[in-house]
Amino acid sequence: MSGHVEVKAFFHEPTFTVSYVVWDRGTLQAAIVDPVLDYDPKSGRVSGESLDLLLDFVRKNNLQLKWSLETHAHADHLSAAPLVRESAGTPVVIGSRIPAVQAVFKPVFAADDVSGTGAEFDRLVGDGERLALGELEIEVLHTPGHTPACVSYRIGDAVFVGDTLFMPDYGTARCDFPGGDARTLYRSIHRILSLPRETRLFMCHDYKAPGRDIFAWETTVADELDHNIHLGGGVSEDEFVTLRTARDATLAAPNLLLPSIQTNIRAGHFPPADPDGMIRLRIPVRGADALPAMHTR
Repeated sequence: MSGHVEVKAFFHEPTFTVSYVVWDRGTLQAAIVDPVLDYDPKSGRVSGESLDLLLDFVRKNNLQLKWSLETHAHADHLSAAPLVRESAGTPVVIGSRIPAVQAVFKPVFAADDVSGTGAEFDRLVGDGERLALGELEIEVLHTPGHTPACVSYRIGDAVFVGDTLFMPDYGTARCDFPGGDARTLYRSIHRILSLPRETRLFMCHDYKAPGRDIFAWETTVADELDHNIHLGGGVSEDEFVTLRTARDATLAAPNLLLPSIQTNIRAGHFPPADPDGMIRLRIPVRGADALPAMHTR
């Protein structure tokens, strides 16, 4: 896994998401990690403008796209993986535990079209599996905790950690989604942090920690080990679980949770169109049973 991989980051400020173009400088073979679809929840309008920035970069640098890599089924943005696939014929890759996530959310959204097997994705990858990227390899690390299906991708001297970790001054991922577990996350993080201290780590999100005025998304194993506010300096597993559980109890749901999950368990595709040709997302309503006047007659 040695070798320096080239990385270009693209920050999507509306969702605080970082997507990446990653490539082998010798062969110019490339992958895109966690591409974002532009979605306006007020109007329901979507576009591929942000993705176009990545694809333009690929074209201008004569890169050959080989893979579209998803670290997990995101709850905070809609994936643009189908547009990458349409543009470049690039297979959409996700962790092999994605059926566990589909099983949870398929009934929530009455998503009868969802397979429950991960068949919506082109390739499901397990822990330790390797994909070729020119003269480099993409090594899959199963890093559950945030969700049961999370993976990180190690390419050369870099690891793309998804939502497992944030910058050292912001901490770690929440674990209160279905199938999430703080103890599991602690162990996944320390698996990443067992890599050489100089290993570069690339975040999927940044929200600017208090006191920091700029967005940031690249750090190292050394910086996380020494300075991460949730586990740096030798925080024990039990201490981390206590801290993480208490913090999660204070967090609101992500703004785009409902539209994101129901598209991302479909590999970024929207639900099938209704008979009138309109595509509609489902929004579950909770608590209506306590309001008799709100019942449907």
